[in-house]
Amino acid sequence: MTAPEPSAALDLDAFMPYLVNVLASRFSAELAMVYQARFGSSIPEWRVIAHLAQNRKVSVREIYARVAMDKSKVSRAAARLEGAGIVEKKIGAADRRLVELQLTRKGRLLYRQIEPLALAYEQESLSPLSVRERGVFRALVGKLLNGSAAQAIERRAGR
Repeated sequence: MTAPEPSAALDLDAFMPYLVNVLASRFSAELAMVYQARFGSSIPEWRVIAHLAQNRKVSVREIYARVAMDKSKVSRAAARLEGAGIVEKKIGAADRRLVELQLTRKGRLLYRQIEPLALAYEQESLSPLSVRERGVFRALVGKLLNGSAAQAIERRAGR
């Protein structure tokens, strides 16, 4: 006896998790070509730098949770950036077990050099969309990210 055929076949060309991942990977790789050649920063290093530029003092735990990257990749990137004088680590004042990262003066300068290149890449990558479509796209991505984060928190809490 054979198993019944499923009512809907998985078509990767229409499967949203696959398409979003391909798009995100493409965006990340193309942007990396901009800053890797010029500044020698890797994708994990750029994500740490960008996150710290937005958040001042942050722990490795907060970064990997926010940027959806493996903790070991964030830790290795932070160590390389610290060795290059771009990031400094400090023991947390409230919790001495917590290590906070922050950009050094050199790190803030590097970010200011990369930031306009990243923004220009974003403009170019979204140029096939109208201004209205860009707004809708941002809103939908934000909605999905917020929903996804809430669901992940509920799953971890065992709800």
